[in-house]
Amino acid sequence: MRTKHRLVRAGLMACLMAGLSACGGGQAVGSGNAGPGMAPQRDTVSGLRSGVRHLTRQTTLASRPHWVTTCTPGTRRVKHTQRSGRSKKTWYTTEHYRDCHRTARGRETYRRVVRPERWCVLLDDVNGDRRKDGVWFTVTSDTYHQALDAGDHARLRFTPTATGCR
Repeated sequence: MRTKHRLVRAGLMACLMAGLSACGGGQAVGSGNAGPGMAPQRDTVSGLRSGVRHLTRQTTLASRPHWVTTCTPGTRRVKHTQRSGRSKKTWYTTEHYRDCHRTARGRETYRRVVRPERWCVLLDDVNGDRRKDGVWFTVTSDTYHQALDAGDHARLRFTPTATGCR
């Protein structure tokens, strides 16, 4: 009976492995994704600096339940049995244990982030297209400070983290 179960398991594993190898192991071929350990390529944009905006981090006070671990000691009676030939010896001992669980006790306040800090740059003539004026891009802090130091209508080229500035 055991050999039958082993053969069934081996057959199922062979079918499973064949199915997974036929699917390519979950890797997308030719999808344009970056390889392992590489960041995806983002398109750089260029244009004339029209403005900059810094949105500070916005927080508010919020509250949540305060969780504490409560433990209660307890005892239980444990039965022990020892067999020797035809005779059977039984004795009982008391085992000590702790029953621990989390309970909500009161509330605690914390600062919840409503809006994270963002840095934005406004470009005109985006990628040389004179019709694309007034386009906001969210950028890193370093790019923001470089754009801040550059003069008005200076040509900038950078890789944005997102389009728009909300």
